[in-house]
Amino acid sequence: MSFLRLSGLEKTYPDGTRAVKGIDLECEEGELVVLLGPSGCGKTTTLRMVAGLEQPTAGRIEVAGEQTTGLPPGARDVGFVFQFYALYPHLRVRENVGFPLECMGVGKSERQQRVGEILERLGLSQLAEFLPEQLSGGDQQRVALARAMVRRPRLYLMDEPLGTLDADLRLEMRELIRTQQLETGVTTLYVTHDQEEAMSLADRVVVMEAGQIRQNAPPAQVYEHPADLFVAHFIGSPGMNFVEGRVHEGCFEGKGWTLPLSQESLRGPATLGVRPEHLRLDPQGPLRGRVAMDEYLGVCRHLYIDTEVGRLAMRVESDGRLPVGAEVGLSVAAEHVRLFDPTTGRGW
Repeated sequence: MSFLRLSGLEKTYPDGTRAVKGIDLECEEGELVVLLGPSGCGKTTTLRMVAGLEQPTAGRIEVAGEQTTGLPPGARDVGFVFQFYALYPHLRVRENVGFPLECMGVGKSERQQRVGEILERLGLSQLAEFLPEQLSGGDQQRVALARAMVRRPRLYLMDEPLGTLDADLRLEMRELIRTQQLETGVTTLYVTHDQEEAMSLADRVVVMEAGQIRQNAPPAQVYEHPADLFVAHFIGSPGMNFVEGRVHEGCFEGKGWTLPLSQESLRGPATLGVRPEHLRLDPQGPLRGRVAMDEYLGVCRHLYIDTEVGRLAMRVESDGRLPVGAEVGLSVAAEHVRLFDPTTGRGW
């Protein structure tokens, strides 16, 4: 049985805005599930409804078989980590972390023991007597995480907890969150718009757009087998290249480009998708073009090639610099392309 279940969950605001449009989602016990999508897609609203900070317009929320839809936030037994720390500025670190236990009526000796244990686990013991203003952003977020974990809740909810941190701190906190989640085994629902964060943390990625779930799958499946054109474009940097054409007699035919396919039974109008890393520079390649832009990124380069079928992005080795205007040939293996229905956007 699923540990967290959302059934037909909806949220419509008084002004008529439909933030969440009847989503269904199940999370198994111990899973870390990431809600990923652009700003305004409904992911934070979904999280806030699970926490009880927003009331759904329709639908049902169950945790461990118990309906929690109408319960107040304090009765849901969840640990919430916000993007902006939300620490009490007048309380020291140990007091911030222990505050939830104090509200629960946990005795002083047990409270001190549990606070000490969590501070030690998260490397905060030496900062126990500091005020929040004396801490770096990364340490403040550690304190916020410790405060959520000290309660030993049955569910963690994390709303872009790394969004305000510098790149090196984000990496450090990402590792910390995943390590602690694996050690505690607490089911976690995590919201982010950062796809690298999502792909590295998640057991499953739930891609949302316009209040709906577009794909719900393990990270590798979301990347390699996107469910539709939105997911294919949104996931990846750059996203998947698209070429319009049709499938006929076992080949994809685009403008001036024919590619034999392994799926000979398919036919009709189609949008072909190919990841930048799957395009190859090939002097004998059937697709010709000219280099429009070259981006050096250290570990690789992104080349943007103007071709008959449009501008295509490709990823090459960092030493593969080509002058702007250079003529190149391109090729791609049939097993690396994806086909989509141009009308519905869904993958074939």
